[in-house]
Amino acid sequence: MNILSIAGSDPSGGAGIQADLKAIAANGGYGMAVITALTAQNTRGVSGVQAIDGDFVTAQLETLSADVRIDAVKIGMLANQEIIGAVAAWLDTVNAPVVLDPVMVATSGDALLEDAAALHPLLARATVITPNIAELGALLGEAAAQDWELVLEQARRLASAHDVLVLAKGGHLAGAQCPDALVSAAGVLAEFSSPRLATKNTHGTGCTLSSALATRFAATGDWATALEQAKGYLLRAIGAADELQVGSGHGPVHHFVDFFGAADPMAAWWEDIAPLRAGIDELEFIVQLADGSLEREKFEYYLAQDALYLQRYAQVLAQASALAPELDSQRFWAKGAGEILEGELQLHRSHLVEGLANPSATTLNYVNHLSSCNSSYPELIAAILPCYWLYQDIGKRLAAANYEGHPYGDWLQTYASEEFDESTAQAIGMVRAAWKLADPAQRGRMRQAFLRSSKHELAFFAQAHAESVEFSTA
Repeated sequence: MNILSIAGSDPSGGAGIQADLKAIAANGGYGMAVITALTAQNTRGVSGVQAIDGDFVTAQLETLSADVRIDAVKIGMLANQEIIGAVAAWLDTVNAPVVLDPVMVATSGDALLEDAAALHPLLARATVITPNIAELGALLGEAAAQDWELVLEQARRLASAHDVLVLAKGGHLAGAQCPDALVSAAGVLAEFSSPRLATKNTHGTGCTLSSALATRFAATGDWATALEQAKGYLLRAIGAADELQVGSGHGPVHHFVDFFGAADPMAAWWEDIAPLRAGIDELEFIVQLADGSLEREKFEYYLAQDALYLQRYAQVLAQASALAPELDSQRFWAKGAGEILEGELQLHRSHLVEGLANPSATTLNYVNHLSSCNSSYPELIAAILPCYWLYQDIGKRLAAANYEGHPYGDWLQTYASEEFDESTAQAIGMVRAAWKLADPAQRGRMRQAFLRSSKHELAFFAQAHAESVEFSTA
């Protein structure tokens, strides 16, 4: 995918052409650049702008398009009417989707385009326009909206006036959530919301989102899907922004968070529970389950407790789906809940001769721990993770010990399937993504939730043999 950015240069690297190229590359595109202006700026502000001659902007555009296929165009800072006219005339000669980010004011507050009306020749040539709240009002000749409903209304009117899609952005509104919506003349086509992150390092967010949107559309061919993916990427980039140390003002987002972010916390968590994992492997229940010598009565007791646990666990997964900030994660946790209710419980019951027992204290302690985490999405999915990861780890060794005629073979195979491996990898990825967005205090609570669940897993496996294990929920 060849993505062209037409924009100004930011020598600090956080916005403009530099941010566009980083975001394009991070989202799988090949970035190209036509520079419209040079700026003298850093993270604290803009001290000078030198516009490129309009004829030379045209020369850059025409030379590029004469040789290279262009799959999408992102337009940012254009500086003046002459450059706007040059870009508008060139757009009449190409056939590619255009994402127009109507850059008028930098994050620092410095003006980058004095007259919003100058952009009107470009609006009808765009496919999607991505103004912030102030820019949206300016394009309509109105004051900036102060609430989300008015933002959506202004976006609808701008879309209708120019026969384009408008990305309405709520990042500058107050509140714990940052909504974004793709709006047409008919109304909202898709809307997504994400938690507001506590950081001053948001330089270049508009450039980054619009470039990611153009790139993901070139890959998917669907604007709603592209927006969901681009917004998720920006959320991760903002969440990791504080890891960078660039300037003393509004620093940049971490464009390559998915490649060069902080050390993976999951590896450290897995190492933290190494003694617990070894303890599970040594349990009489696990040893006998592997070799097939486990008494039927003890296996049925375990399955009965597991079935009782799974009934509550399905509710926990449903709660994770309700709390999840993105559609993909909502679907994942909801699917997990459905699979338990429709399939896994049935497998358990097929091994049980009599009805389910009452939940043991061990079982109740575990599900109560999970329920205690259900007011915080990051902590809840951290608590859920051992239910995937430890089962996958144990399941692989149990499946390796399986043999023809094993009395518990079908149950062993359930947790060593490619489908369960994929689900475990997704769960790990979602916890990792939530950790990257969390503040230090929340990261600590996530780790504790994970450790406590891992201890509960050890006690849960041990209960069928009434093993004496050290267990603390501290």
